[in-house]
Amino acid sequence: MAPAAFTSLLPAASASAAASRLPSAAAAGAAASFVRLPHHPTGWAGASVSAATRTARRRAPGVAYATAATDKSIYDYTVKDIDGKDVPLKKFKNKVLLIVNVASQCGLTTANYTELSHIYEKYKTQGFEILAFPCNQFGAQEPGSNSQIKQFACTRFKAEFPIFDKVDVNGPNTAPIYKFLKSSAGGFLGDLVKWNFEKFLVDKNGKVVERYPPTTSPFQIEKDIQKLIAA
Repeated sequence: MAPAAFTSLLPAASASAAASRLPSAAAAGAAASFVRLPHHPTGWAGASVSAATRTARRRAPGVAYATAATDKSIYDYTVKDIDGKDVPLKKFKNKVLLIVNVASQCGLTTANYTELSHIYEKYKTQGFEILAFPCNQFGAQEPGSNSQIKQFACTRFKAEFPIFDKVDVNGPNTAPIYKFLKSSAGGFLGDLVKWNFEKFLVDKNGKVVERYPPTTSPFQIEKDIQKLIAA
């Protein structure tokens, strides 16, 4: 994984073993004034971010803030679903999308899957979809096969939203869709996805409008989702 300037997010005591694998704090020499984000109810501590970046993140959903010049949208990509079938993402045109990298053995798994399922059930008939991409890059917390992941999500959490093939979200084998997401919204985490359950909100035009760290629960995103659905 390439070095990057970011601060560590520490999970609750129940996930302390996995936390030891988190990357180190910001690279030495980075000059910035820092503020503390509020403590999150899942037990994760807040992350320090520069004041300039914090200001940038206050931009309202509905306005894309790409950090890399690109005319592409999410509709230019095709991914494989959990059963290995090709899925052109243009099938989700004119829908609001929440894209999240999921894991089955993370300290955040139960809360996130529960809330994601609740939000999906509430808004799925209003032009909203959740796209879940399993990833085993953070604490090796998604080690199972695609069939095992599917059974876990659909049986334990009654997940009805689309779940896709396991992917890399960082490093040399990063899935093209995640290269696009990260280049469109660097966010205060930089280009790297930091941990399980990071979230990207995509508008009806296939453009990324907001990026949320793992500490942000799906329920905290609900108002942003409502605004984009109504737009």
